Amino acid sequence: MTVITGAASGMGRECVETLRGLADAIVVVDLEAPAIDGTIGLACDIADPAAVAALVDEVRRLGPLRALVHAAGISPSMADARRVFEVDLVGTHYLLEGFEVLVQPGAAAVCFSSSAAYQIAPFVDPDQDALIDDPGAAEFLDRIASVITDSGHAYALAKRGVIRAVGRAAVRWGPLGGRVNSVAPGLIDTPMGRMELDVQPMMGQMLERTPLGRLGDPKEVAAAVHYLVSDEASFISGIDLLVDGGMMQGLGDLS
Repeated sequence: MTVITGAASGMGRECVETLRGLADAIVVVDLEAPAIDGTIGLACDIADPAAVAALVDEVRRLGPLRALVHAAGISPSMADARRVFEVDLVGTHYLLEGFEVLVQPGAAAVCFSSSAAYQIAPFVDPDQDALIDDPGAAEFLDRIASVITDSGHAYALAKRGVIRAVGRAAVRWGPLGGRVNSVAPGLIDTPMGRMELDVQPMMGQMLERTPLGRLGDPKEVAAAVHYLVSDEASFISGIDLLVDGGMMQGLGDLS
């Protein structure tokens, strides 16, 4: 069974097509159950722990887990800082912990981070890392929203948290025979990506400094995801893979 969140559009939708044939069935997940030929559509709000628990139970009923691709998320222009943390980081935490009970030898997960996590890295202090490393804490959202109020800052920090959560999950999943990695897209030609490009002037400057000189195609990100969940990547776990056309190098070494 392959499970893909955020499957209704964008890079998640492209992953559906790219990963056909990896397992016997594909479960496609979004806020409303997607209707995609040859798949099983389920609805889930990933920021709701009860909804994630119900999703895990349904996948358990449908068959053994081969791959989890977590592409669901929101961008800075779509919500305030608190909601960005809730969906992009806390939701990832719920999924990685929830699906851990389904891990068997050969299972693999790929979460979506972002190149924004690398851009913010030089400006993150140890206290912030300690905070984003505990997204399951009862007061997490109240605490983080009290210190981070800008949604763009929240997005970058949440995606940094995703990378760190993937590393911790790789340690837990490994003894069970499972692998966990993430991909960090740069500027990708999706509806969400175009929206951010239109409203944030800085994005245009980032595109100008991308060595390949263009937006990425969702297919190129999906190809990276396919590799990471495939048996060809059977000894790769706990990493984040930049898929950014060299953008971070074009921006300079910010690390």
